[in-house]
Amino acid sequence: MPSVDTLLLTADNFLVLSATPAVSNTGSTVLTGGNLGVYPAASVIGFPPGIVTAPGTTHAADATALQAQTDAQAAYTYFKNLAGGTLIVGNLAGQILAPGIYTSGSTMDLAVGGTLTLDGGGNQNALFVFQLGSALTLNNGSTIKLQNGANARNIVWVAGSSITVGTTAVVNGNLIAGTGSVTLAHLAVLNGRAISLIAEVTLDDNAITVPAAAPPIPPGPFPPAPPIPAGNGSAKAYTILSEICHP
Repeated sequence: MPSVDTLLLTADNFLVLSATPAVSNTGSTVLTGGNLGVYPAASVIGFPPGIVTAPGTTHAADATALQAQTDAQAAYTYFKNLAGGTLIVGNLAGQILAPGIYTSGSTMDLAVGGTLTLDGGGNQNALFVFQLGSALTLNNGSTIKLQNGANARNIVWVAGSSITVGTTAVVNGNLIAGTGSVTLAHLAVLNGRAISLIAEVTLDDNAITVPAAAPPIPPGPFPPAPPIPAGNGSAKAYTILSEICHP
């Protein structure tokens, strides 16, 4: 299965990509490592005081933003239509999920203060796809935690309608809303992207960062060196070879 980065194409260069009527911000939002865009609208509200750090730039109703929206729509369609997903029932809080496709015909919800853990199983390329028929709500103070190699760049949430991230929530992954808005409430943190295909992205004093490559997973302990064989051969040479193979 292609990676999220690969399928986003030029949209991968954006941290925030809005459609209409604007992309709007309140407070000192900082975008680090990617662009801010809006198309077909041209209205960018609240930048400044919001900041897009270099080399990121702002694209309003230009050809770059148009192409990013086109590519984001194609990626959304691909991930939304993947078959074979595991049905998610109930709240996401307290669950530990392995890589895979997870689906709900309606909403998904992460409770206030709740934690969803995504476990990469030691695979830095592990892919997590969440398909929603309607809205995604990540409530106030909730956290999407990553472990064992799971990486935000390989996580995508595709919602049929809106996506809401509550106050002080900490979210890992790429958020794509199909027919609704994306809202990041006050002091929410996103390691990933916020994309609305036909509506607005609204920000409020947020930190949004491009997902970095996962750090190497430390190797487990080396197995013990085998015993020195009796008989022919040099015990000293065998010991040196064992030290090279099992440092």
